[in-house]
Amino acid sequence: MIRIKPYRASDVDTILSWCQDEKSFYQWTAGILGNCPITQKEFCFVESLMPFTAFDETGIVGFFTLRNPDESLDELRFGFVIVNPHRRGKGYGKAMLQLGLKFVFEIYGAKKVSLGVFENNLPAYYCYKAVGFNDVVLDTTETYCVLGEEWKCKEMIMENR
Repeated sequence: MIRIKPYRASDVDTILSWCQDEKSFYQWTAGILGNCPITQKEFCFVESLMPFTAFDETGIVGFFTLRNPDESLDELRFGFVIVNPHRRGKGYGKAMLQLGLKFVFEIYGAKKVSLGVFENNLPAYYCYKAVGFNDVVLDTTETYCVLGEEWKCKEMIMENR
């Protein structure tokens, strides 16, 4: 059984160990935390957000942040979502996000939640779809120059049901 708790700085080494290569690092961070590999000091930026770890009886299995993107308290935004690579494809990401959504809607009281995912990160995209996120069609697509390539970001949203 998976649960979530507030992130503790002592979790940093475990979380940072999950990015084994530059591509997965940038899919996770979009370079917002710094260049690969980042340091513990750079990662402490997440403490300014609402960071959570997911865990089971074996220890930490996932991490994500929530933040308020606007002045309104009606929306929260997921960010830096990552699951231990040895647990991917086994429902851990979906379970972690469902617990995060419970916090967003039932505890925080937000009306909607959003996130962005790179088009080249199909496993994450399909996980978000499985949880109930829907694509948002925007006038312009946010793009990032990563590893000499142009990566397009898909915007996704879920409204409280």
